Amino acid sequence: MERRNFIQTTGLSAAGISLAINGMAINPMALKSSKRPLCAFTKCLQFLNFDQIAEVLSRLGFDGADITVRPGGQIEPENVKAELPKAVKTLQRSGVALPLMVTAVTDTDNPADVTLLQVAADSGIKYYRMGWLPYDLTKTIQQNLDGFKGKFERLAKLNEKLGIHGGYQNHAGLHVGAPVWDLYDLVKDVNPEYLGVQYDIRHAVTEGGYSWLLGMKRVEPWIRTICIKDFVWGKDAKGAWKHQNVLLGEGMVNFDEFLKEYATLKVEAPTSIHFEYDLGGAEKGDKKTTMDPEKIYGMMKKDLDWIRTSMKKNGIEP
Repeated sequence: MERRNFIQTTGLSAAGISLAINGMAINPMALKSSKRPLCAFTKCLQFLNFDQIAEVLSRLGFDGADITVRPGGQIEPENVKAELPKAVKTLQRSGVALPLMVTAVTDTDNPADVTLLQVAADSGIKYYRMGWLPYDLTKTIQQNLDGFKGKFERLAKLNEKLGIHGGYQNHAGLHVGAPVWDLYDLVKDVNPEYLGVQYDIRHAVTEGGYSWLLGMKRVEPWIRTICIKDFVWGKDAKGAWKHQNVLLGEGMVNFDEFLKEYATLKVEAPTSIHFEYDLGGAEKGDKKTTMDPEKIYGMMKKDLDWIRTSMKKNGIEP
């Protein structure tokens, strides 16, 4: 789709975003240096190409992008040499940085994982999210963690060599990292400058309820990048209780308490904002969406403005 047609059909101006001048994306934050860039997790934009993603994120005012470089993502791992450097340059032309990415990397014994990290580091990407590790419930939890510990130590050494940081995301469920406390066993002996935790407050509250703060404190020295999203508990159509993702500030996450704690860490690293509420399938990474893209961008803009204001209120400057 040509750039002019893309601007017209997405209706970005209706979401309160200024139009381009002479066909060029104009972002007031373009080229602005940020110690704590606010980035859009672009899984919800996989129905767009990188030129279009750059166009959208620039207008919305995001500092950067957190793209998917994993099977089924925006860049397949086998195409990383050709496509990742190109994606970085495409985004940067519109003033959108690419400081971090989401991967399925878990093992230095996998040549594809090593190649992916090498290309990312050479392209200027400083942070990546690791892939998740499954628990083998025929073994004890400690046996599982003891078996995974070597993977973390080897990745930390590779990251140090490449000058890149890997973060394991705590994610609700029954795999490694869901309770947060288990991550301490895996990271306690690695250099936090090169490997640690990508802390996800929504998933921490989902699993930890009131005690999420204790889990956060347990792994704080290894927290660099963070994930931002919100949720409520509700019943689905069958009457089963499920978590339901909502716009920031409309759910159960106590962001003031979280951001106040995060501010004490004085971390200078990207924040990834996730958009996992109903977006007509886009929230799942679908290549097509049943929702008007204009509405998707408006919701993304609302979340961006909300978290930017909340971070500033809690003493976290960009």
